[in-house]
Amino acid sequence: MADKLIKTRFAPSPTGFMHIGNLRTALYSYLLAKSQSGKFILRIEDTDQVRLVEGAADVILKTLEMTGIDYDEGPGVGGDNGPYVQSQRLDIYRGYAQKLIDSGHAYYCFCTPERLESLKDDKGIGGYDGHCRSLSKEEIDKNMAEGKPFVIRQRMPDTGTTSYVDQVYGEVSIDNSELRDQVLIKADGYPTYNFCHVVDDYLMGVTHVVRGNEYLTSTPKYCLLYDAFGWERPCYVHLPLLMGKDEDGNVSKLSKRHGAVSFQDLVNDGFLPQAIVNYIALLGWCPKGSEQEFFTMDELKQSFSIDGLSKSPAVFDYEKLRWFNSEYIKKLPDDLYEEKALPILDEILGDNIDKKKLAQLLHSRISTFSDIRESVAFVSDRLDMDSSLYTNKKNKTTPESCLEVLRDCLPLLEGVSDWNNDELFAVLKDYAASKEKKAGAVMWAIRIAVARQGVTPGGATELMEVFGREESLDRIRQAISELA
Repeated sequence: MADKLIKTRFAPSPTGFMHIGNLRTALYSYLLAKSQSGKFILRIEDTDQVRLVEGAADVILKTLEMTGIDYDEGPGVGGDNGPYVQSQRLDIYRGYAQKLIDSGHAYYCFCTPERLESLKDDKGIGGYDGHCRSLSKEEIDKNMAEGKPFVIRQRMPDTGTTSYVDQVYGEVSIDNSELRDQVLIKADGYPTYNFCHVVDDYLMGVTHVVRGNEYLTSTPKYCLLYDAFGWERPCYVHLPLLMGKDEDGNVSKLSKRHGAVSFQDLVNDGFLPQAIVNYIALLGWCPKGSEQEFFTMDELKQSFSIDGLSKSPAVFDYEKLRWFNSEYIKKLPDDLYEEKALPILDEILGDNIDKKKLAQLLHSRISTFSDIRESVAFVSDRLDMDSSLYTNKKNKTTPESCLEVLRDCLPLLEGVSDWNNDELFAVLKDYAASKEKKAGAVMWAIRIAVARQGVTPGGATELMEVFGREESLDRIRQAISELA
């Protein structure tokens, strides 16, 4: 297999949004192929008709497009091994199931749902008992003639073990006595995942199967199918578990209780796709001999290798993702940043506010674009004032000293003709010098009066430029009346 062109695939079921774990699988599968100049396939596995969600396939395609994971074969792209949607390949699966029946590796099972239910224990756990394994041809023909519903089951070996070598976890073995005769074709004629993905991977030339380690103990069943057909097994690459951390620091398998767990949820929360991809790439993989954290997609393709994958569970840390995202936002060119920031400000602020200036002040101060709404609450509404905010030890200010500054500066600011940051700063700096006051003390008084909160995205004169003349002066007058 070493001489073959490496070929990987991502084969999601369209049953909802793209979970972070699924996206990581897609990314690693893609990077494994591209790191070795191989090909990457997208295949939609929609044979579980009960769980299908309308529009979910489109979400998958859109997610891959937004993350820069482009596929060489698949829906909308084509290829020599299509179709790439499993519901369009049913005749293929039935044909290969018949081959297994003919070779004795599969059989017809006519057991009713009621009988199968009776095999379960008190906890609802059960396994097939091989009831139809030895039906004669006559019995099978009779059942068929009577129109009895049937499934096709894989005939598992009764003795021995089945082993394979995983590229991350090493050799994995399971006693064949633990395997149950799994269903390959369901009563509705649709194949199960356990069967059709093996057929598809072989026919599509997949050399490396990348998936989560929850499939570690299921893979021997798939190996037996490869063996039954006389096909060469692919290389298996099982990824470490993806864990989540709650507010108390407890770690468990990543789920909705930990917060946003789908790519679309994160995008809706204001995360950039490239930041999400960069962070997810590091959840279970690290570049050998490097402490680099920030990667472009091209750099990931160059750096990725299987030996950088970990066996240990990876913990999805939202605070670390927020930090990654904040760094990506800072690096955004002004025009791309404003494309995302200004529509949010337009939605929540009036036309009297200099929204472009405000967006500039926020550029290096937000972790996600959804932070903007909370960050500008003091702009859209005048917050309740806490007079203790005027007290600042560094600048030696008190409510009383700030009242004096505000009274002195109000007429000076009313006389400013060109209302911009530079002009306002010069007026306040000259005032501080004339009164032998620290410039910081003057700016503190004005900033608190205008913003009505302690931490702000910008200084006093920058905020006054954002608010404009009338709103700034009116806020200072209100502050004077509150302090007087």
